[in-house]
Amino acid sequence: MSDSSAPFVPPHCPRSDCRFHGSILGWRWTRHGSFVRQASPHRVPRFRCGYCGHTFSAQTFSTTYWLRRPDVLVATAFRLLACSGYRQIAREARCAATTVQRHAARLGRHALLYLHQHRPQTAVAEPLVVDGFESFAHSQYHPLYLNLVVGAISHYCYAFTHTELRRKGRMSSAQKRRRAQLERAYGRPDPRGIEMGTATALRLAAPAPQPLTVRSDEHTDYPRALRRLRGHAIRHECTPSREARTAGNPLFPVNRLDLLLRHNSANHKRETIAFSKRHQSVVERAAWLILWQNRSKPFSERHGGGTPAMRLGLAERPIPIPELLRQRLFPDRVALPAEWVRYYHGQVVTRRLRNERRHRLKLAA
Repeated sequence: MSDSSAPFVPPHCPRSDCRFHGSILGWRWTRHGSFVRQASPHRVPRFRCGYCGHTFSAQTFSTTYWLRRPDVLVATAFRLLACSGYRQIAREARCAATTVQRHAARLGRHALLYLHQHRPQTAVAEPLVVDGFESFAHSQYHPLYLNLVVGAISHYCYAFTHTELRRKGRMSSAQKRRRAQLERAYGRPDPRGIEMGTATALRLAAPAPQPLTVRSDEHTDYPRALRRLRGHAIRHECTPSREARTAGNPLFPVNRLDLLLRHNSANHKRETIAFSKRHQSVVERAAWLILWQNRSKPFSERHGGGTPAMRLGLAERPIPIPELLRQRLFPDRVALPAEWVRYYHGQVVTRRLRNERRHRLKLAA
């Protein structure tokens, strides 16, 4: 929430059980005093809903709702995109690392709501490039795969999903025994995970049956994923993964997003100690970076070229990060798809962890 000379007008009742939470037609409210806090703005007006009788404040509609250190949220938003780890951000902000973790989770939830609320409303008018970003969380015995769907012309990321993988590649005998031991104790990831995750991501990108051109490498799971899409007339174009990853490569749009995820995120750096300890954290940080890439980042840092949202006709200008975080979004007013509902509520499981924190607060952002 920012200081403004214009008086604040509540856009709707913030209570999800109120009939005027989704629609304000005929809604009435009255002023209900104010309260003083240490952070700016120091005096915050309060209101009362004329229908349900619950009180709320102007701060209820801010992304910093219920935060003792609202200044940390925007700082965390910038630093997460500058390849900083949680503890580096916490030292600069003079707060606990767990505070930064909670702020990062809030940014991820906000990004999911923003991406879906401001998604393209028309049929996909460009080829879609699909690929997966491989990383890990908790340990290298728990790799993961972010299924990415990116526009071939706009470079707009239409959707992404998370898939848990089984550790692969060259391993010593001791590492193979360790993997077998962990799989006996915690189970083995679904071998069809990439297939189903890619199909889900494409459904999110193109929910209505329509003609699609899909570009990918020669991964064997992609043809099976495309066969799972009912009603779509799909043309599948394959490019060998060994082709040079230059701007002329048909897979360059998704390769570019892979580079941004690796370059701007401390948790995906090679040989880093800042790797994510939970798969849920990977999803939240990826959602925030994708929102920034779609709406704020120019196509070229040196030459500009507009953001992917501008190239797709969804925006007229780049949206600065503080503006992305200006207004709180309510999950009851944004109908997230089922897969992203899991992400929003923190239900992405890390197998070796028990009693992971879930997002169950009804009145929190």
